[in-house]
Amino acid sequence: MRIPKSYQLNVGTKEGLFYRFLGFRQQDVSILSNFIQRGTGISPQEKQLSISGHNWGGVEIDGTRLCFNVGEKEAFEVSLADVSQAQMQGKTDVVLEFHVDDTTAANEKDVLTDLSFHVPTSNAQFIGDEHHTSAQILCQEILHRADGGSPSEAAVVTFEGIAILTPRGRYSVEPHQSFLRLQGQANDFKIQYSSILHLFVLPKSQNPHTFVVIALDPPIRKGQTLYPHIVFQFETEAMVERELALSEQVLAEKYKDRLQGSYRGQIHEVFSNVLCGLSGPKVTRPSTFRSCQHGYAVKSALKAEDGLLYPLEKAFFFLPKPPTLILYEEVEHVLFERHGAGGVNTSSQYFDLLVKLKNDQEHLFSNIQRIEYQNLFSFLSDKHLKILNLGDDQRRNGGVTAVIESTDDDSVDPHLERIKNQACNEESDEETKTIVGLLMMILKRKTLMLV
Repeated sequence: MRIPKSYQLNVGTKEGLFYRFLGFRQQDVSILSNFIQRGTGISPQEKQLSISGHNWGGVEIDGTRLCFNVGEKEAFEVSLADVSQAQMQGKTDVVLEFHVDDTTAANEKDVLTDLSFHVPTSNAQFIGDEHHTSAQILCQEILHRADGGSPSEAAVVTFEGIAILTPRGRYSVEPHQSFLRLQGQANDFKIQYSSILHLFVLPKSQNPHTFVVIALDPPIRKGQTLYPHIVFQFETEAMVERELALSEQVLAEKYKDRLQGSYRGQIHEVFSNVLCGLSGPKVTRPSTFRSCQHGYAVKSALKAEDGLLYPLEKAFFFLPKPPTLILYEEVEHVLFERHGAGGVNTSSQYFDLLVKLKNDQEHLFSNIQRIEYQNLFSFLSDKHLKILNLGDDQRRNGGVTAVIESTDDDSVDPHLERIKNQACNEESDEETKTIVGLLMMILKRKTLMLV
């Protein structure tokens, strides 16, 4: 193929691999063609490169290579091995997203992150039916050829109909040896194990469900929204039994003591153990914190979304939406505030917790029950977090009225101390005004006498 400034040679193997060689001169073409024909018996074909700029044409899938052709000429090609996920957008659009390697992307000026195809229902190449549109057929064909989509690497185990709260939907969850696949009705995600940073297993307070959260970097994307956390929800008491599709030799050589041949137990434990054995991230479970209802979290709200705030050993974690992880090492200080302070309908039954980070970002967790205050206050004190009590008027100006130190006296209440301090300040102000008034009267009388 003639490309700008040189020629390109593509070589495809019987195993479906493609090799691309660049930088040949025009006089090299005939020499290479004769050599290849003598050595392999195959006559090289010449292909034209489309330079018209047209963005409509046909798709040719050859092995793990996808070519977009305008007429008989090739406009571009992409490797399906680089596709991280393919999903439908509407009924006629197919969106491909590509793996982005952070270690190499920094050295590149431009990196291809996504590519979308519009497939009309009248498409003659991918003929749809009453159950599948032409775009859905193309999407399935790409998934079959994409990285991990080949039948050569079957799923190690399958969990059907699992509820995922972020991004919302029900998915068939398939852990493979090198990636995790989430297959839903409209979306299909493939997550490389190298992207999984951490695993959280957190039971819900007084609720028959348990969260299992996967922390990702880079995050997956659905449309224009990035998801750095995937929140699974399992029924806590549901029992399952699973056999792993791995030979004893593979278990012994590759995974050693990380995986067993079979598992039986609660579904969230089986899932987290299998995923942890395959991908190897750290697992975080509930901390020593206990709420008044003997749970591991307190009910609260963040950005008008109700959820649970988990005080963990090294971080706060708010679930399920939006999943918010705050490391203690990133916290500048925390503030306990009366819920609705300054408003008409103030209530002593609830309080708010403001967490300010070292980068000046703030997270306000509201509607926490008043009975949870002492447990939460004691836990944060034990973690040596700086706890401030901030007046409502001074909060807007960034002023701090008092620093509340850790104490063994359960009767100490930062809110009550703030009120006392304000009362003392008001009395002091009244005394100062009275003294100043008397001085002014004395000075005025002396002035009249002098005149």
